Formats: sequence, C-alpha cells, structure tokens
Amino acid sequence: MNAAAKNSPRTGSLPASLAYAEAFVAESEPSRVARRKASGLGLASISGGVAAALTLLTKTLSAKAVVEIGTGTGVSGLALFAGMVADGVLTSIDSESENQAAAREAFSEAAVPSRRIRLIAGQALNVLPKLSDGAYDVVFVNGDPLEYVEYVAQAERLLRPGGLLLLHHALWEGKVADEQNSDDEPLIVREALEAVQDSGLFTAALLPVGDGLLVAVRD
Repeated sequence: MNAAAKNSPRTGSLPASLAYAEAFVAESEPSRVARRKASGLGLASISGGVAAALTLLTKTLSAKAVVEIGTGTGVSGLALFAGMVADGVLTSIDSESENQAAAREAFSEAAVPSRRIRLIAGQALNVLPKLSDGAYDVVFVNGDPLEYVEYVAQAERLLRPGGLLLLHHALWEGKVADEQNSDDEPLIVREALEAVQDSGLFTAALLPVGDGLLVAVRD
C-alpha cells in the first residue's frame, strides 16, 4: 500500500457510517407520529439526519423568523421549532390543506403555541412575493423541485444578511451528481445549486445528509 492510500479516508464502511449518523439524534414522539402520518398520506419526510441538521442550524443562528416551503405533516417544522428561539415564528407554505391539518396536530402535540405558527395554504410562488424583504433568518426549501430556481431567487430577497438558505433534496436520489442525467428534477435542482454558486450572494456547502442538504449563508 502506498503512502497516499494509507492516508486516504476509509470508505469501505461508509453506508454503515451514514446510517449511524442519520440515527445519531433520537427523534421525538411528535415527530415520529408526524412521520407515520406522512407515510399514510404517501408523503416522503426529511430523514432523521436532516431533521437534526435543521435543529442545529436554526439553534446556532438563534433563528426567530423562518420560512418553510413545503409543510408536509410537520416533521421538518418540528425540527425547525426545536432550534428556534422561544418566541420564534414559523411561516410554512403548502398547497395541500390536508397536510397542514396534520402538521397543526403535530405542533399541538409538541406544545408549540399557536402564536408561533403561521400556516399558509397556497402555491409557494404566489405566496413568497408577498413576504417582507430581508425579514427572515432561515428559508427552508422542501417544495416542488421544478420550482427550486425560483425559490432560490426568492430566498435571496427574503433573507437578512447572515441568514441561511437550506435546500432539501439537493442530491435528488443521487442523480444530481450525474451531469448526463437530464431528467426534470435532477436537472432543475442542479440549476438551483448553480444559481446559488453564481449569485455571489451566498457562501455555501453541500451536505450529503438524507437526500442532500444545501446550506448557504446570505452574505
């Protein structure tokens, strides 16, 4: 074995290590219930690793005002609330009222005060332009992947300096990294990632947690 091989990272046990990392932070009971409801509705939830990352990042930022695109049944909202300050408000947008009803139940189960919850039913691209410029600490994107480029443009406007853009499904089932893959979802997600890089407004990192999480700080 040459010196380079000796000093290179060991990758043989990587899948097991990733599974260990994903399960490292225990999930709350309200989150488990919300995850089961999502499964019953045929919805995919963020992974445990992504949930832990959302909580960590919002807590590090002492986030008070957060926008979420894609409420789902509340799994990601619970993770965001767990890191936000005690009086922080989550504005969450989803086109499906059934999803938001389930999310509201999850938030109630977790004893989140109603004054901290702002659920808006509607199309994200119709709602986002109505939100205030530079008023948000975090924008979490987990909506329609075919609208990701537009979501990035809205996040540029909505985030305060130092705020975070968190873009879920940033690796889209492992297909984003394959530049020969021209399917709609990985293609648009790839364009969204390039938009972040090319904007000159963000300092970004792409984390291989869950289905991929882009973390970008608004400069």
